[in-house]
Amino acid sequence: MSNMMRDSQIMAQIRDENLGYMSDMALELAQMAEDTGLATLAYLFRMAALEASTANSVLAELDDLSRQVTSH
Repeated sequence: MSNMMRDSQIMAQIRDENLGYMSDMALELAQMAEDTGLATLAYLFRMAALEASTANSVLAELDDLSRQVTSH
């Protein structure tokens, strides 16, 4: 495996972990906001969590596609 390929896999892994962390944090903040009676803020945090997890799965699909293309 080339260095560039390995580097891009490591970067993808770090990115996935970061997006996962962002999603988890946003859900925790949403829960805290809800507990404090801040429904609008809770809603915004839930949207942020959804955004992070959607970005994560879209980027994972793109990674898979580029891997398929380069493996041929």
